[in-house]
Amino acid sequence: MAYQPLVIIGAPRSGTNMLRDVLCSFDRISTWPCDEINYIWRHGNVRYPSDEIPTSQATPGVRSYIRRQFAKLARSQDCDFVVEKTCANSLRVPFVDAVVPEAKYVFIYRDGIDATGSAKLRWTAKLDIPYLLEKVRFVPKTDLPYYGLRYFWARVYRLISREKRLAFWGPALDGMESVLQNHTLNEVCALQWQRCVDNAEKAFSDMPADKVVRVRYEDFVRQPVEELSRIFGFIGKEVEPEKIAKAVEGVSPRSLGKGRKALGEQEVANLEALVGETLKRYDYL
Repeated sequence: MAYQPLVIIGAPRSGTNMLRDVLCSFDRISTWPCDEINYIWRHGNVRYPSDEIPTSQATPGVRSYIRRQFAKLARSQDCDFVVEKTCANSLRVPFVDAVVPEAKYVFIYRDGIDATGSAKLRWTAKLDIPYLLEKVRFVPKTDLPYYGLRYFWARVYRLISREKRLAFWGPALDGMESVLQNHTLNEVCALQWQRCVDNAEKAFSDMPADKVVRVRYEDFVRQPVEELSRIFGFIGKEVEPEKIAKAVEGVSPRSLGKGRKALGEQEVANLEALVGETLKRYDYL
């Protein structure tokens, strides 16, 4: 490859967008002009029942299609690094690595309770036409009818749902229907966070250490210059300290604790009991 794929892995509402935008503010580092490209990652597996796609589904045709999209972006942007951020990839890191084995990874993780409080808002969000149109541009044409029907159903479901939520949002877990039927929306968000983090951690524990750098969201927003410098050291890109400082001027720790506060003490206690094992592993409990 004439470019380096750099894949950001993280659960929803864990700072993945922030990190991608900061990285792509530098010369010769580019990404797609939309929020995520899950449509591209799922091409050839569009009817697979979840986002936990196994490596066996990374067929030659699937690999070829996805790699062409990376190469196309690299050529059009004339860049050295192609940054990719799709939260659902945290559920299927081995599949991603089978497609782009040259990739390096930035695994960013955040307090799951804070992430839950933020994710719930996305489950109940209203229609955002500009956001939708940005993503539609990257839906493979043959997959458009399938996604069109799914999106229509998600919006209809929001109108009839007791919780006024979408039929689906975020990474689709194995057994998602059961999760939705047997848990509150807050619990669903917490379980999404847990599965994303657990699956990613398991995958990275089996990879060479030089393939991944781990970033704690709370550390990044408190010490963005130091953390971004560490990421550039990991990918081998030399950047002047003043440029790094300029790029992170808008990074702030003001969101820390907001999700927990919005949920309330009792709900936080319930969620900590539900996903406590993973929270403890990352020193959030």
